[in-house]
Amino acid sequence: MATVVLTLLGTDRAGLVSAVSQLITERGGSWERSQMAHLAGTFAGIVEIDVPSAQVDALVSGVEALGSQGLRVSVERSGEAPPASTEGHRMSLHLVGADRPGIVAEVSALLARHGVNLEELSTQVVEAPMAGGTLFEADAVAVVPDSADTTALRSALEALANELMVDLDLHEGS
Repeated sequence: MATVVLTLLGTDRAGLVSAVSQLITERGGSWERSQMAHLAGTFAGIVEIDVPSAQVDALVSGVEALGSQGLRVSVERSGEAPPASTEGHRMSLHLVGADRPGIVAEVSALLARHGVNLEELSTQVVEAPMAGGTLFEADAVAVVPDSADTTALRSALEALANELMVDLDLHEGS
């Protein structure tokens, strides 16, 4: 089996996910993981697929043909699925606070300085209940290298949270 990652972007419409999943099934593939959203009137999605190696070209051709229906598709052929990384441990992070520009940039830069890889990141801006204004929320799963000083990382994240005036919850594991 080969692993293929599809990135999909275009005008949202009913049946879009069905069309992609049908192509995957017709080629003997398996839909493994995905993240999809409706963002600013646009459908955006990323899908990891396992498919028989002999069917990769046919799958790619079928998915690219969806471009005629207003869907931009990017295909990354990953070959064999890599083994899960064992060099590090997972940490989950939940952040919430008043929305302002730069939160993701500052948090991700701090993580990068500590050699931490963001494996998953989900963000949203929501109306603040009773207070007015908007809140920024982020949930992430990060892989912290075994060589990292987790005490220093936690301290740096907590200091940044105070500076940004956001609440931050950190938990080992995902």
